[in-house]
Amino acid sequence: MANPLHTKYLSFAKTKWFLFFGGLILGAIVILAVRFVTYQPNLVHYHANFALYINGQREAFKGAQYYQEVNVCSSSGGIAAPQQRAHMHDDISGLVHVEDHVVTWGQFFENLGWYVGPDFIQTAAGNTYQAADQAKLHIILNGQDYTDLTPITNTLIKDKDRLLVSFGDIDQATLNTEFKTVPQTAGSADLTPDPASCSGSATVTTSDRLRHLS
Repeated sequence: MANPLHTKYLSFAKTKWFLFFGGLILGAIVILAVRFVTYQPNLVHYHANFALYINGQREAFKGAQYYQEVNVCSSSGGIAAPQQRAHMHDDISGLVHVEDHVVTWGQFFENLGWYVGPDFIQTAAGNTYQAADQAKLHIILNGQDYTDLTPITNTLIKDKDRLLVSFGDIDQATLNTEFKTVPQTAGSADLTPDPASCSGSATVTTSDRLRHLS
C-alpha cells in the first residue's frame, strides 16, 4: 500500500508551484555561485602629480626608500598598510599612486618620511624649515593658491591633482614658474597598466567571497 505522505509529495512535485519555487531556488543558487567565483574587490588606483621646492631647489627624491614595489604591499584583516595606500614607483618622482579610499597629502608625505605642516616642512633627514620673517610655506593645488588657507596635510588626494609645495621667500612669479614644473602625467598613468601596482596584488580569500554574498 502506498504511503499517503509519499503520494501527496509526488502529487505536489508535479504542480506548477513546485516547479516555480524550485526554479527560484535553483536560480538563486546559480547567481550566488557566479558571485562567489567571479568576485573581485573594489580596487582603487588613480594618480596625482606634485613637486616640492625648498629655497628655490627642487627636491629630486633620490633613493630607493622613496619608491615602493609590490613586495611591500600587504594587508592585515583587510586593512591596507600605509605604504600601500599612497606611494611612488619605479624611481619616477612627482607621480603619486593612490590605491585606497580617503588618502590625504599628509599621509602620502609621511609615507616618504617627510612632514608638511601648516607652516613648516620636515625632510626625511630631519631638517626642519619653519616659517620666519619673509620665508613661508606656499601651497598651490590645481592652480589655486592655498597658502595661509586649509593645511594641505588634511586635503584628500584626488585623481589628476597637481600640487606644488614650496618653502622660502618667494614672489608670485617664481611660484607660478615652479607650478609649471609639476608634471601632468597622472591622466596617462590612469590609462596605463601598472605592473608594480599594490592594488592588483591583493589576495581574495574564501572569507572575502562569502562576505560578498551577504
